[in-house]
Amino acid sequence: MRVVLGVSGGIAAYKAASLLRLFTENGHDVTVVPTAAALQFVGAPTWSALSGKPVSTEVWTSVHEVPHVRIGQSADLVVVAPATADLLAKAAHGLADDLLTNTLLTARCPVAFAPAMHTEMWEHPATQANVATLRARGAHVIDPAVGRLTGKDTGAGRLPEPEQLYAACLALVEGRATAPAGTADEPVRDLEGLRVVVSAGGTREPLDPVRYLGNRSSGKQGIAIARAAADRGAKVTLVAANVSLAVPDGIDVVPVETTLELQRAVEAAADSADVVVMAAAPADFRPATVSGSKIKKSSDPGAGLRVELVENPDIVKGLVAARAESRRQRPFIVSFAAETGDADGSVMDHARAKFARKGSDLQVVNEVGRDLTFGKDDTTVHLLRRGRDEVTTIGPTTKDVVADALWDAVSSSLG
Repeated sequence: MRVVLGVSGGIAAYKAASLLRLFTENGHDVTVVPTAAALQFVGAPTWSALSGKPVSTEVWTSVHEVPHVRIGQSADLVVVAPATADLLAKAAHGLADDLLTNTLLTARCPVAFAPAMHTEMWEHPATQANVATLRARGAHVIDPAVGRLTGKDTGAGRLPEPEQLYAACLALVEGRATAPAGTADEPVRDLEGLRVVVSAGGTREPLDPVRYLGNRSSGKQGIAIARAAADRGAKVTLVAANVSLAVPDGIDVVPVETTLELQRAVEAAADSADVVVMAAAPADFRPATVSGSKIKKSSDPGAGLRVELVENPDIVKGLVAARAESRRQRPFIVSFAAETGDADGSVMDHARAKFARKGSDLQVVNEVGRDLTFGKDDTTVHLLRRGRDEVTTIGPTTKDVVADALWDAVSSSLG
C-alpha cells in the first residue's frame, strides 16, 4: 500500500515516527510530507531515515515531477498525524500553501486526520466546524484521546497511540471503519451496554526472586479485542498479564503476573460480565516451591537443576462450571487454543479436543511457534462454535481484523 504520512507542527509529531515505522515494518511504501513547522519538532533526516525517501515541505522541490499533484494522485491512503488546528482549518477551506495541503487537495484515496492540540483548541467552535466540514466531505477524522497534554494540562486533544492510529488506518482502507459521530451514518455499536472482560498477555510463574517460567505471548491480540469491544460500545475490563503495550483510553486495566492472579481477577470481573474472552496465555504449570533467594549454580557443572512443577487450574473450565452452577446463560465464554501439531494429532485435532474439554461457547484456534502468532502483527485463526460443525477461517490478516471478526461472531451468537 502506498501511504502518504502528513505531519503538521505539534509536539505530538514524535509519535508519528513510531506510526511511520509500523507502516514500513509491515511492508507499506510511505512518503512523509511534513509541514515546515513539523520540522521544528522532528527533523528531515529522521523522516528520511525511517521512510527511506527524501523529505520536502515545498512544492518547488523536484518541480519537473510535479510533486504537489503526483503524490496525492498515486496514494492509497493519506493520513495526517498529528493534525493541528491550523492544518484542519486549511484542509477544510481548501487552502494550499505547501506540499502537504496541495497533496490533500489532489488525493482521491481515503484520507484520515488525527487531531492533536490543547483541549480549548479542540473544543473551539471553529475547530469543531472544520472537523464537521471535513467529515461531511468524506474524510475520516479520528477523535483525539483524553490524557496528559503539553505541560501539566490534561484533557481531550492527545494524539492516540501509534498502534491505535495504525489500526484505524487499516480499517479505513479495508472498508471496516465506521463513520464518525456527526456524519450521516452513526458508528455500529452492537455491544452497547454490555460488560466485557478480556484477558491478554502471558503469565509468569516465579522460580526465585529473579527468574520465572513464561511464554512468548505479547498481548497484542487481547488488546486488539479489548479495543474493538470498546469501539463497539462495550464497557471493557482488560486483565493484563505482563503486557507492556499501550492500552486505549476508556478501558479498565487489571494488571496480573501469575496464572493464579489471572484466575482471581478474571473470576471477579466475570461475575457481572456479559462476555468473557480468554485471550491470555496462562502457564499450564508452576513450580511447586519458589525459592526465597536466587538459585545459584552448582560447583558441579553436570549436576543440573531439578524443578518440580504442579498443574495450574483451567480458568475457562472454572468459568463454565461457575456459570452452570449459577444457572445463568451468561457470561458468553470465548476460549483460545494456541496449539502445535505433533505425533498425536494436528493443530485442529488438539483444538477440537480442547474445545470439548473446556465447554466454552466459542473457541479461537491458532497455530503457534517461534515465528508464528506470538508478537506478530498478522495472524490466521479458526473459529469453532458450540453446536456447529463448520470452521470459520480468518486470515492471514491483522489482529485488528481478527478482533472485529470475533466480535461479529459473538454479537450474532448473543442475538
